Amino acid sequence: MKAFFKALVLVPVALIVVLFSVANRAPVRVSLDPISRDAPALALDLPLFAVILAAIAVGILIGGFASWLAQGKHRKAARVNRREADKLRNEAQSLRAAVPDSALPALTSRV
Repeated sequence: MKAFFKALVLVPVALIVVLFSVANRAPVRVSLDPISRDAPALALDLPLFAVILAAIAVGILIGGFASWLAQGKHRKAARVNRREADKLRNEAQSLRAAVPDSALPALTSRV
């Protein structure tokens, strides 16, 4: 069922990307020289769809990295809590192992 819903979303998105790419094949000049418009020192002629899709990809990467940085404190808290839970679980197991089996019913009846 999950694969069906994934395909239901991804197939139309892929179709839109392909149609967009076919419709925007014309080359555009991408210049990284802000001083000279007529004869830039560094310029590339790329298809328009490549420029737009590359800009979207860079935006996704920058947004993901910023989100990853912002969630660092939550990941650190989760690590600390996981270590504490493991420590307490090991302590409880060692205490259970130290108590004889015959004493367990007496201990549970008092609680």
